This record gives sequence, structure tokens and C-alpha cells, in this order.
Amino acid sequence: MILFVNDIPVRLLKADEVVDSGSVNFTIDAAKEPITPAKLIHHVWVKRASTDHFDELLGFLNSKTPTNLFSLIVSVNDYDAIKEFLRGKFKIVKAAGGLVRKKEKFLMIYRMKKWDLPKGKQERGEKSKQTAVREVEEECNVSVKLGKKICTTWHTYTMNKSAMLKKTRWYVMDVADDAKMKPQAQEDIEEVRWMNRKEVYHALEHSYKSISHVVEQYYGMKGVKSK
Repeated sequence: MILFVNDIPVRLLKADEVVDSGSVNFTIDAAKEPITPAKLIHHVWVKRASTDHFDELLGFLNSKTPTNLFSLIVSVNDYDAIKEFLRGKFKIVKAAGGLVRKKEKFLMIYRMKKWDLPKGKQERGEKSKQTAVREVEEECNVSVKLGKKICTTWHTYTMNKSAMLKKTRWYVMDVADDAKMKPQAQEDIEEVRWMNRKEVYHALEHSYKSISHVVEQYYGMKGVKSK
């Protein structure tokens, strides 16, 4: 499970899952030493973490104090307990979106001064696949053909002083018709643009870490050609 807190990727692992030591530069054994903000520098692995440890980490990540943390891996003692903790701490919101292809180009939207991918909340009675197609077509005024699921992302935010956790399922899509493509102004979308791979990676410099993760997962899918 990968969770984005203040745009910082937090990967939750079961106790027996392997961590590539080359992907971290600092390790904290939560069972032996205290976790402090001063130790959360660049890429950190916290191992043998309890629910209380994870709650403490969320508090640090949600602090308004600037952090030097780029990514966090947390190996937890009880994975099921952590999932129950998240359900109790946050209100879960379901959403879905798509990475739309047109030959070698991809559809990006510009909203709230960030490049993004089209997505939106799941309506009552909808399946995630239906939500993904509907949101893409509404936000970009295109028609699409649904493909495989890419991944699921989770990110935290606050709405009306309530802690929210959005679960977004992402799908590959191919455009069917973009003759009348335009941004959905009601959703604060300023621009809709087809981009080649190089342009997408430049756009991701002005995007969210969760969106970069979706693109990376797409290129890691079996059968996807790297151009």
C-alpha cells in the first residue's frame, strides 16, 4: 500500500517484506529507538513499527514545519491493525481516474497550478471502472475505451476540519474521439493537452508525487513499451 501524506510517499509493508537497502539512506528500528523529526531525512525506512508508531509518523508528516523527508517506508508489525487504524482515523473517499493514450501521447490536465490526470469521486452505485470513464469524459470532453488497471493510490487531506483518505483506482485508457476536447471549467480545469513522454516528465515536475507514481507504475506494466 502506498499512501501520500502532504505529497510525501509512504509505503506500508508487512513485517516480512523485503526492503532494498539501496533505496533508503537512514533506517530506524522503532522497537529500539524513538522516532524523531530530526531522523526523518531524505529516504527513510522505519522497521518494526506499531500502530502507535505509525500514528506518530502521521503527526510528523502533517506538521506545518518544513521537512527534509522525500520518501518513507514503514514495515509494520500488524498490517491488518494498521488498515483498521486508518479506517478509524480517516473518512474513506473512493475515486477513479485514467491515463489516456493517443498513440505515443498522453492526456494531461492543468488544474490549481498543477499538471494532473483526470479523475473524480465515485458516485453511489458506480463501479470504479465506470467512475474512471465518466470522470475522464466529463473533465476532458473526450470519449475513451477502458483498458487495464494500473494501480491504486491513497492520499490524505482535510475537508471541513475532517481527516479524509482518498482511495483512487487508476486505469489505462485509449482515446476513441477527441474532436471536441476541452477542459471542464466547473472543475477548475484550465487546460487539456496531449503530451509525448518527454513533455509528460517535464509536466510531472509541476505535479503531485501520486501522479508521478501512476505514470511510473504504467511504464512498469507488462507489455508497455518504453519509448
